[in-house]
Amino acid sequence: MNSVHDLGGTDGFGPVVTEADEPVFHARWEGRTYAMVAAAVGARVANVHEFRHAIERMAPVHYLESSYYEHWLTALATLLVEKGLVARAELEREAPGFSLARPVHPRAQPPSASSGAAARFAPGDRVVVRCDHPPGHTRCPRYVRGRPGRVVRLGDRCALPDAAAHGGKARQFTYIVRFEGRDLWGGAAEPDTAVYVDLSEGYLEAP
Repeated sequence: MNSVHDLGGTDGFGPVVTEADEPVFHARWEGRTYAMVAAAVGARVANVHEFRHAIERMAPVHYLESSYYEHWLTALATLLVEKGLVARAELEREAPGFSLARPVHPRAQPPSASSGAAARFAPGDRVVVRCDHPPGHTRCPRYVRGRPGRVVRLGDRCALPDAAAHGGKARQFTYIVRFEGRDLWGGAAEPDTAVYVDLSEGYLEAP
């Protein structure tokens, strides 16, 4: 899906500010949130792809104004309510005004195409990223869609995130693809720069 979470390749947000001697967690609730999410995924309440999609479904202003672990907490609460493990009324009673992520888009459907026994592309092959904009979850960054690249490494045949986030079972080969900076940003790219992105087979096509 296209939403505010997909900031890769954009500019105008200023430099990335790093914190010297940054702690793993800034508050106890962050550590507890991490543990609850790990427990929920480990117990197969939801998979990591559903969890990521729940974060993507946050309202744009809520997403931008909240911290990293607030994203996690929102996603966890959203999934627990959607799966019937926590009642919305119970959550409202314990945390009045708690904001959940928006519902899954009604047209979001899991892709069903799996890779064949042999990978479609090989290292050295030129490829183009499909310019698709699915209403559901995807791990294909928006800034590489429609752009040419070259396969540099073949990965494993893995669960397709776009399918797994919506209950699908498709499995596809993954590839590390190199994109030249000029093919992504044109004349604004720094000279001799390149970006490497992991992409599933269904995101790619021959030029």
